[in-house]
Amino acid sequence: MRQAARPTAKPGADIVSLNNTDVQKAYRRWAPFYDQTFGKIVEAGVQQTVSRANAFSGRLLEVGVGTGLALPHYAPHLSVTGIDLSADMLAKAKARVAEAGVNNVEALLEMDATHMTFADASFDVATAMYVMTVVPDPAAVMHDMTRVVKPGGTVLVASHFSTQGLTGVIERGLARQASRLGWRPEFPIDAVLVSDKLRLVSLRPIKPFGFFSLLEFRRQA
Repeated sequence: MRQAARPTAKPGADIVSLNNTDVQKAYRRWAPFYDQTFGKIVEAGVQQTVSRANAFSGRLLEVGVGTGLALPHYAPHLSVTGIDLSADMLAKAKARVAEAGVNNVEALLEMDATHMTFADASFDVATAMYVMTVVPDPAAVMHDMTRVVKPGGTVLVASHFSTQGLTGVIERGLARQASRLGWRPEFPIDAVLVSDKLRLVSLRPIKPFGFFSLLEFRRQA
């Protein structure tokens, strides 16, 4: 499998601060029309991440399940639990599961991904799609995902990472609006490469445009 070149962060770039209140307020605004706006933008990445997740088996945790766009597409051999900080987004996810007749969703829970209540090594696979630029503390989320995944298990992260050039200039300009947007336009990849218990096994651009990337990690013992 050919790996994409590693995205580069601006040297010394800081991660713009967000807090849970910022995120909850923003996604209360976005929830009614998320699927028709951002949902269309992230659709390809959701499909590609879920396709990779379906290659595995056992219990799967989706961190930042949102409105549940991915839930109808997980293979039936996976038992799925989803968590999200936004009750408004979770309500949409629960309605989607009911309407689609999805029967392999174990639970949809309102939970802070930096302090998950699951026991260590509870899951075989964990996914986080377009979540890391949203959470207040992405490093803490990566560490807690590592904790709840079994040794030998898989962590899949789909996200946008900062680039150079004109796109980077635009990202830095938008960064001042992060608290209102509820996500960080400027986000270095080093923010998720934080756990020595996760080995990065592949990094691929998400088609068709490569603006987002899919990272696959293997949980070490």
